[in-house]
Amino acid sequence: MSRIKDLQKNLFGGTTSNARQFGMIFTLVAIVLLFQLWTDGLTLTSGNLIAVVSQYSYILILAIGMLMVIVAGHIDLSVGSIAAFTGIVVAKAMQEFSIPWPLGIVLGLLVGAVIGAWQGFWVAYVGVPAFIVTLAGMLLFRGGNQYIGNADTVPVPEGFRTIGAGFLPEVGPNTGYNNLTLLLGLAACLGVVWREWRTRQTRREMNADVAPMWISVLRLTVMLGVIIFATLRFAGGRVGTSLPISGIILIVLVLAYSHYTRNTIGGRHIYAVGGNARAAELSGVKLKRVNFFVMMNMSVLASLAGMIFVARSSASGPQDGLSWELDAIAAVFIGGAAVSGGLGTISGSIVGGLVMALLNNGLQLEGVGSDMVQIIKGLVLLLAVALDVYNKSQGRFSIFESLMRPFHRDASATSGKQSSPSSDPDTAPVVG
Repeated sequence: MSRIKDLQKNLFGGTTSNARQFGMIFTLVAIVLLFQLWTDGLTLTSGNLIAVVSQYSYILILAIGMLMVIVAGHIDLSVGSIAAFTGIVVAKAMQEFSIPWPLGIVLGLLVGAVIGAWQGFWVAYVGVPAFIVTLAGMLLFRGGNQYIGNADTVPVPEGFRTIGAGFLPEVGPNTGYNNLTLLLGLAACLGVVWREWRTRQTRREMNADVAPMWISVLRLTVMLGVIIFATLRFAGGRVGTSLPISGIILIVLVLAYSHYTRNTIGGRHIYAVGGNARAAELSGVKLKRVNFFVMMNMSVLASLAGMIFVARSSASGPQDGLSWELDAIAAVFIGGAAVSGGLGTISGSIVGGLVMALLNNGLQLEGVGSDMVQIIKGLVLLLAVALDVYNKSQGRFSIFESLMRPFHRDASATSGKQSSPSSDPDTAPVVG
């Protein structure tokens, strides 16, 4: 029995932020296994996995920004329109003014920053609810996309397409695999081992409880197995394909934002504002600055997602970005974020996005029509949350409630002490 308790407590890293992904990780595994059997093994082929990352990386990038917006207690309905608006601005600039494509990317990020500053100003400093500001932005920038592009498609140059349709190049000896992808997989394995070792060392130095060695070995075995399998799948695609460049961009963003939300004062302030804005402000958190940042950051990531989509599509069009905000919001909530704000993780949002992506991909592989795909996705989203809420109300086992209970205890202790959210790293929520 004690080993089972150790497993439940420590398998996902010994922290609530990792443990909260327990339910969704098993849901993701179940979906993969179901469609692997249903599609006669097509789901986990190299070509299909590469296609999934290439097709859905922009939604996962949106989910990163949307997670921070929702954690802060807001919602952003304009991300699809901002992505489309940025795409047409960049495409037009490269076509009509012949600016180099690297400068086009910089221009797109600047456009996103300006739009984010505009929306962040209304939310943070004027006090207009983000729902209204971004609803207005959805209409404004959708109209701007059609006005600038005259409702036409605008092609983009070959170099620009690399960020959306490019892959790691083939270098080195012929090993039968993409060598750069293999090197990335090796680096990921070493990083996981180093992090596990470092975590154990840090906890010993702090005189904190250290997970049993067999737990660490089991956790490393699972994680290394997943990394090695994924590396061989992505490295073993047909010649000319490997890990997509958009997937590398996604990985960098996940690592960077996970570090920011987990290990920095600014990241913890976002969670403090979403948990209790008034208490956070009294504790010294710059409320307006936090709200401005999350809105601006979301628009920048939306612009990046829009450029990646345009690059993959080879052209910007008037239908780009439609319903992207709904996919991003669904990924965040499926990944365990709280509707009221204050809870959620970057990794959870990625898992939630992968659940939706692989569900969508599996249904398409089976030839299910787009109408039924939308119906099934909607029902999965509704039932996944409704079942858990019902179990909680009936006093039964609830995945979300059981995994969030440590957060509730931490929040109660913090409010009782009336301490700053960032003053004590041992009591502040661990996120990311």
